[in-house]
Amino acid sequence: MSASVPRLVVAAPSSGSGKTTVATGLMAAFAARGLAVSPHKVGPDYIDPGYHALATGRVGRNLDAYLCGPELVGPLFLHGAQGCDIAVVEGVMGLYDGAAGEGELASTAHVAKLLRAPVVLVVDASSQSRSVAALVHGFASWDPEVRVGGVILNKVASDRHEELLREALEQAGVPVLGVLRRAAQVSTPSRHLGLVPVAERQGAAVESVAAMAAQVVDGCDLGALEALARAAGAVPGGSAPWTPASPAHHPTRSDEADQQRAPVVAIAGGPAFTFSYAEHAELLTAAGADVVAFDPLRDEELPEGTRGLVIGGGFPEVYASELSANEPLRKAVAELAANGAPVAAECAGLLYLCRELDGLPMCGVLDASARMTERLTLGYRDAVAVGDSVLAAAGTRMRGHEFHRSAVEPGSGAEPAWGVRGPRPRVEGFVQRGVHASYLHTHWASEPGVARRFVERCRTS
Repeated sequence: MSASVPRLVVAAPSSGSGKTTVATGLMAAFAARGLAVSPHKVGPDYIDPGYHALATGRVGRNLDAYLCGPELVGPLFLHGAQGCDIAVVEGVMGLYDGAAGEGELASTAHVAKLLRAPVVLVVDASSQSRSVAALVHGFASWDPEVRVGGVILNKVASDRHEELLREALEQAGVPVLGVLRRAAQVSTPSRHLGLVPVAERQGAAVESVAAMAAQVVDGCDLGALEALARAAGAVPGGSAPWTPASPAHHPTRSDEADQQRAPVVAIAGGPAFTFSYAEHAELLTAAGADVVAFDPLRDEELPEGTRGLVIGGGFPEVYASELSANEPLRKAVAELAANGAPVAAECAGLLYLCRELDGLPMCGVLDASARMTERLTLGYRDAVAVGDSVLAAAGTRMRGHEFHRSAVEPGSGAEPAWGVRGPRPRVEGFVQRGVHASYLHTHWASEPGVARRFVERCRTS
């Protein structure tokens, strides 16, 4: 495919400015024009890509220069954009906000530069008029390598307010590509970790995306935005699309029969476990697994022939009663783990494997108790595998992201999963037999050997 896919980055001066409304609405508006739209999100967030997928009909994908490294941003982008007419990338936080203490690393500006993509700045204009020119000028001139190609003014109160803002921005030299009025119907409900995921809202989420699209169509110059995207040129560095393909497994005489059928790897899904990067399933499939999704809220059995289990993040606390009530599945998970099958659990998956969550019985795979707390734990982590596990050999270094309001006691087992580096080094997580359970969310594209190792253990366990 061509590395010159048209693209835009939707950014803002700060969180809460309206990036998700504009980015999701713009994706849906372009799709309604008959364009194949590739949706992307800067950073580790799992929730916004769900809304992007609704808007475009394609899998929402993350671009995280911390988790995956800057060198993979272009290839992962091109992988997701294959066969598309245009790509829209939603930023994270403020335009120049990156990983704490790491300069521009993993910021929206950093990703925009790695992709050489023009930026559309969404400004919350609700409490300003002429000052908007100073704000936009500052963001547009801060880093000459970041091209701010236009502004979309959000939460504009009236025609007169719009007139004042446009007059001021004429002096800043950045074109106004859209003006959005205040509109309650595009808001989406939030709770302790951000927006409520699409899987929990179903029809209401569809209505929200439709409202976002209608507002963007009414208030934005879609022709100018598309023209800006088409002027992006080639992705720098001669990037080729990332591929999950791995070297073929060469069976020996002893495992030839086992190779005739791919091992089934079950991945937890449904409303309680919505946090998963699309590349994980792709990597498992490329490594030779038969990936099958299941819903721990409704399915009383693991998929037939399950040889390995992946339980990602999500909101088990919201569905703790239902998860606990599904005793047949809890017992099936415990039995699978007891038999030594590979089990990889992150964050919500970790809680599900504990004895209990807020007093309600869970799977009991781990001799630990989980509870919800008021304290938010958030941030990138630099980690190293403490010992050998189904995911990594001892000493393997990976970067992760932690995002939860819960605590597990004890915080690590006799064999911890990770040693977390930094100013306050610690160990965390659990490795026991085939189980690897941790609070850290990791992106396996940064270390493809993780999926290959996991599938190989599924074959031999």
